[in-house]
Amino acid sequence: MLQQIDRDLWVASQPLKFMGLPVGTRMTVIRLADNSLLLISPIEITSQLKEQLDNLGSVKYLIAPNLFHHLYLKQCQDIYTQAIAIAPPGLSDKRPNLRIDRVFTQDKIDFNSEVEYTLLAGFQVYVPPKIQAVNEIVFYHPSSKTLIITDSAFNFDDSFPWITKLAATAIDSYKILKPSWLEKIAIKDKHEVQKSIQRILSWDFERVIMAHGSICQTNAKQQLSSGYHWLIS
Repeated sequence: MLQQIDRDLWVASQPLKFMGLPVGTRMTVIRLADNSLLLISPIEITSQLKEQLDNLGSVKYLIAPNLFHHLYLKQCQDIYTQAIAIAPPGLSDKRPNLRIDRVFTQDKIDFNSEVEYTLLAGFQVYVPPKIQAVNEIVFYHPSSKTLIITDSAFNFDDSFPWITKLAATAIDSYKILKPSWLEKIAIKDKHEVQKSIQRILSWDFERVIMAHGSICQTNAKQQLSSGYHWLIS
């Protein structure tokens, strides 16, 4: 079910387990001035969710924000056949069965100048047994002063099951907006990531929506800056 966060900004969530842990996942929906919709990190489109989206506007963009969040892109393409699928560099190699119409950083995409984005260059994650590139695209919605991230920071709190809270505590991601120490050890080119984080922090955001964790509604910029202090200090 859609939850309105701000004018022209909604989210929808669904259960998801990662390595056996209930972490949930979240899709962000942005409505542009022409009533077209962006679906960032699409989740399963149920009949109820489709009806709600249809009432908001016309789905024009289906966005895979990194190399991991593409599981429901094909289902969305089957439903919204005219929508433009946009993905980060490298997804077409990972998932050659997906139709990808445009690629961030390679194609010019302006979203009517209502949404900004940047590549979080150099960001990597440790998913046992190996370190993997993420190629995450981070979005900024100026009219609502909202930053939209995916796996570049988490914010697990008491709304999650005890086993998730225990794991989040162990990786230093409990009740704090930051990447875990697993990302810290995975990042090799810290200077490249630092430049990307500085670009992100130059945006005037007050809220952070992430794929996994509770939305940070207040003081979000300072919290994210503190979460990346080890990198940008």
